[in-house]
Amino acid sequence: MSDDYEALPATQPLLPTPVGPISGRVVDLLGGAWTGSTTFQPTGDVDPFGLDLHVALYTCYELHYRGFAGVADSWEWDPGLLGLRGRLERIFLDAVCAAVGDIPLDASAAELMAELSVEPVDGTGLSYHLRDEGTWEQMCEYFVHRSLYHLKEGDPHAFAIPRLVGGAKAAFVAVEYDEYGAGSGDRVHQQLFADLLDAADLDSTYLGYVDDVPAEALAAVNLMSLFGLHRDLRGAAVGHFASTEITSPPGSMRIVKALERMGAPQACKDFYSEHVEADAVHELVVRYDVVGDLVTREPRLDRDVVFGILARDVVEDRLADHMMACWRSGKTSLRSRGLAA
Repeated sequence: MSDDYEALPATQPLLPTPVGPISGRVVDLLGGAWTGSTTFQPTGDVDPFGLDLHVALYTCYELHYRGFAGVADSWEWDPGLLGLRGRLERIFLDAVCAAVGDIPLDASAAELMAELSVEPVDGTGLSYHLRDEGTWEQMCEYFVHRSLYHLKEGDPHAFAIPRLVGGAKAAFVAVEYDEYGAGSGDRVHQQLFADLLDAADLDSTYLGYVDDVPAEALAAVNLMSLFGLHRDLRGAAVGHFASTEITSPPGSMRIVKALERMGAPQACKDFYSEHVEADAVHELVVRYDVVGDLVTREPRLDRDVVFGILARDVVEDRLADHMMACWRSGKTSLRSRGLAA
């Protein structure tokens, strides 16, 4: 069967624009020749949720995905760059841990996932706002923020697959199989979101909006990469994955209703309709076959799964709070002057 869709461009993205001393150092180095002897000065006092740290961290992580145009692939495993990344990761992770706070000794992944499955009809947050009173301009900003993840959807979580065994691995792969289009290139969720962006007259280029989104949007994706790239955080990666799949169907349904109210193009609705249907099935698979099997085999990881769920809440809530605060004050939630600029 031949695919008649316009596939995602295979070209590598450009390096992000630096916004401070740390990201400036990283971008400057990657723009030069790889020597294999990179050294970095200590990072000093850094805002763990700040733009400079998250542009630098996002740039480091992207070397494990598609890399950058004109940047040698050898930088992916440069010892000096990995050392800097490790320091930035610790600063970020310590702040997330502090925001999560103490996890009760009797907390369990099963109970927390059950709570995630119940959402109020009339709640608060981004999807409720967009459903009930959001504008098309705000919806487009929402698309831009989410493009940093959805154009690589499935990839950050996929790093966890080789770290799992048995039923948890098999079930995890089954869910990811759907994320990657169940064997059909035109149904890959990354492609569906590119189609959404095209239909909304937005830039569907991979990392096309990396210079436009705030630190909060970058942090949400950086957390996934951080969990996925560290074996000792595999439980947190699974918790993040579970939370993503469990909360996706109701949130996506609200976005579908918002898009219908706005008279949005069909391709925009198709992306979220796909997540309403597919993720409703994924929820059960993740709860019982991925998390259930994992914590049965490795009971000590139960609290790590809980942490992953709560950590996702931290970064997602920060992004939602930022966007809602900007919109309430009549401002764009993007770093640029807005999509019309």
